[in-house]
Amino acid sequence: MEQLLDFITNNIMLVAAWALTLAMLLWTEQNKAGKSVGTHEATRLINKDNAVILDIRPKKEFVTGHITDAVHIPVTELDTRMTELEKHKQKPIIVVCNIGQTAGAVSKKLKTAGFENVVRLSGGMTEWKSQSLPVIK
Repeated sequence: MEQLLDFITNNIMLVAAWALTLAMLLWTEQNKAGKSVGTHEATRLINKDNAVILDIRPKKEFVTGHITDAVHIPVTELDTRMTELEKHKQKPIIVVCNIGQTAGAVSKKLKTAGFENVVRLSGGMTEWKSQSLPVIK
């Protein structure tokens, strides 16, 4: 530990450059995945803007409970089934996974495919259920 502190104090500019590079990398990766919304904003998008819920969890998780009217396309099948979403291209799409991490990569993929209004549910279904919001089994 003492060696680490000595290194940091002796190479403060190098450490600062490394920290700045790391922060920029994290910020860039976060923004690539697109905007995330909480449960309240997601509910507003569903009720006011007719947003489409895209649930990308595996079937075994989907059947344990999902958001009403969610379109279920597991992440492993997204490439082959993306055409099913074409009819929803003009609507907001909320990508939902279990805890909110996988949804970022799918959001990025959808944006690359031409879907403009794509957001991901922050915290995923875990957060949705913890807020006691309705689920369909």
